[in-house]
Parts: sequence; structure tokens; C-alpha cells
Amino acid sequence: MTSLPPQFIFPARRRVLTQARILIVTAILVCLCCLTAPAQLQSQTQAQTRRQLLQELESGQLLDAVQLGQRAVSRWPRDARLRHYLGVAYFKTGDAKQAQEQLRRARELNPKDSLTHFDLALVLLSQQDYAGAADELEAAIKLNSSNALAHVLLGRAYLNSNRSLEAIEEFKTTLKLDPAIKLGHFHLGFAYFSLGRNDEAISEYKEELRRSGESPAVVYELGHALLASGKHEGAVTYLRRGAELDARNPDVWYDLGKAQALAGQWAQAEPALRKAAELNPKEPSPHYQLARVLEKLGKTEEARRERERFAELKKAQPASAGMATGRDH
Repeated sequence: MTSLPPQFIFPARRRVLTQARILIVTAILVCLCCLTAPAQLQSQTQAQTRRQLLQELESGQLLDAVQLGQRAVSRWPRDARLRHYLGVAYFKTGDAKQAQEQLRRARELNPKDSLTHFDLALVLLSQQDYAGAADELEAAIKLNSSNALAHVLLGRAYLNSNRSLEAIEEFKTTLKLDPAIKLGHFHLGFAYFSLGRNDEAISEYKEELRRSGESPAVVYELGHALLASGKHEGAVTYLRRGAELDARNPDVWYDLGKAQALAGQWAQAEPALRKAAELNPKEPSPHYQLARVLEKLGKTEEARRERERFAELKKAQPASAGMATGRDH
């Protein structure tokens, strides 16, 4: 399917965007591989059409796939597999509305196909319909409880619906089914962190790093959790590494500067906070922290200007917007 979904993130948090995209793309690729399974064919002509449509999907000939799929479902309107393929083709071309329509029709024609529920859930996740996606993933899991990816996506849908305890259970199930699944411990850690269970979150993030190696998002979240737990020196270590891995992320620079300030590393905190302000010029929080740091360094005039800049940006910022959402200054 197509590039997905800028909106599919944890509540009030944008920094896991890249990992969410990787997760969804992985789900799509797994789905397309599953679609190659043999099926009971109504006729040879339909069988040939299905094979051709699938080949065009797999080879990236998306416009051809849409056109072929449209002709096919017009000729065989009750063929659930053809509508499923057409829904996938629409989604990969960015037409979520038509994708939903075809996948819903495929679901009506064959409600016991777990892959149809799964793919429809992917479309709904891309539209931020987390409740609808959860319903489809629950249905997919009832039909195929061994689909680890369905469990992890259901956990993500629950987490975006503030159902953190249920999300934790889904992530645990995921790891039982596939202990090596990428980001399994990361997602579980994030769910723990959302409930303020920081020590458990830290443990899961470290386990993810041990199993999967360094990932910018995991390194950052570990540093963030350590900072929230008051473990400032440990936070500095991981956040400094996070800044090396993802130098364009303003959040990691902000947290690094804040952790350095709380650890008494005032001189090191100043450049980190200036970098955060540079990368996200409309965000007030770095200016607040920078003013405190400059005061400690005896730069009173610069500190005054930063306080004024903070006040200006804070006044202009909607209450629910920006990096400061859910952030203490």
C-alpha cells in the first residue's frame, strides 16, 4: 500500500513517526506476501485475472492494477479476492476512500478472511480511525490468533485510544508469538511509559536496544524516560547519542539540554537548547530552559531576551499545539 500515515502516532507525540511508518509498511509487505496463497477459483478466467492483478501490485504497476481491478470487479462483482486486491491497489495509490469501499465490500462477501480485516484496519489507521481499526484487528485476530503483526497493530490502536492496559496485553502477546519481532519491546516500553511506569519502560527500551541494535527512536525514548525518572546523568548519555543518530530532531536536543542543565552541566546545556530552538523556532520551551541556563552562566542580558522570546511564543501558541503539548517547561 502507499506511504502511511503521518497521523498514526502515539498521543501528543510525533517522535515515533518514522517507526510507525516502518511498522505499517512492514505490515503491508507481509499482507501482500500472504495474498499469494492458493484460493478456490470460480473459473480459469477469474484465476488468470487474479494472478495478473496480484503481479501488477507486487511489481508496483499501481495504475495498471487499479484499471484492471476496476474492470475485474465490474465483470465479477461478487469476487471478494478481486475486490480485496483492488482495495490494496487504491490504497497504494493514496486513495483511502476507494480503498475502504472495496475492502468493506470484500469483507461483506467473505467475512471470514482475516487478511481483509487486517488490510481494512491499515486503511483505518491511516485515517486515524483507531476505534474502527481496533474492531477490524480484533476480527482478524479471532480468525487468525497467531498473527503477531495484527497484535502489535491492535496494541498501537489501543494506545492511540487511551486504552494503555489493553495495549500492554497485546504487546505482551506479540512478544510471546514472535520474541524477535522488531520494535516489540519498544512498543511495550512506550505503553508502560504512558502509564507512568517508567522503570518498566526503561527496562523494555534497553531490551529492544539489546535485541535490535541502535535505533534513533529507541535511544531517544530511553533517554526521555530516564530524564522523566530523574536519572539525569544516564539521560544525558542516551540523549547525546540520540542527537548523534538524529540531529534534526528538536525534541532530542531539548531533552538533552534539559538533562544537562539538571545534571549541572550548564555550559553543555546552552548549545543543545539553542539547537532545539533553531530546529523548532515556534516552540517556546527551549527558550524557557535556555533563559535558566544563561542565568546560571551569568549571561543576564541574554537570559532576559530569552525570557521575552519565550513569553512571545507562548502567547502566540494554541494551548494544544507544538512540542510543548503535555510538556513541563
